[in-house]
Amino acid sequence: MALRLPPYQPLPAPSEGGELLEVPIGQLRPTQLCVGLAEVRSRLRDFSREDARERRSYLGTKPVPLVRNRCGDVWMVDRHHRLRALIEMDPGATAFGYVVLELDTDDHQQVLEALHQRGWLYLYDGRGLGPLSPSALPDQLTGLQDDPYRSLVWKLKKEGVLAPAPLIPFHEFRWGAWLRSRPLPPFSSDQLDPALPRARALARSAAASHLAGWKGTP
Repeated sequence: MALRLPPYQPLPAPSEGGELLEVPIGQLRPTQLCVGLAEVRSRLRDFSREDARERRSYLGTKPVPLVRNRCGDVWMVDRHHRLRALIEMDPGATAFGYVVLELDTDDHQQVLEALHQRGWLYLYDGRGLGPLSPSALPDQLTGLQDDPYRSLVWKLKKEGVLAPAPLIPFHEFRWGAWLRSRPLPPFSSDQLDPALPRARALARSAAASHLAGWKGTP
């Protein structure tokens, strides 16, 4: 399966010592249709072991790239898993972000078109079908679907099979789409184990060498 994504602009990194905004997570608009629920649950367990001060300190080190329009509506271009987990635990939670794009419009469709042209929207659903219309994006993180292939890629990254590529939009979904085009045993975000041995071998193979984060054989 080849994702029909537009060419992307890398996400700007936060500037050293730059201003961070504190924003209610419930007000952030997603730029993707789905998450891997295995990663969300893992992050939820991590957050549950921390107190509020520790969570706040941690979030300050992981600011969210934000796009803001003229009336102050904000879209998040990364960190969907982390903040989906946090809002499930604390619906009133806030996070820290930095503005990567300001748009002089109140029209949400114009914002979404600007994001799409930069490659900052992921418009495939939890079954890998798409691209769908930007209007299919949910208004809040709680409306995101589960994509088990995104969960599988998270596990491969966690094991060190894949390297991070934090400034490439939807890096893990690109890997998920590639794995989706290969035969794997049935699995789910709740039960990744059946697919992991084959997925590890595929991710290390030369056939995957064109994907960012490829590390080859250990």
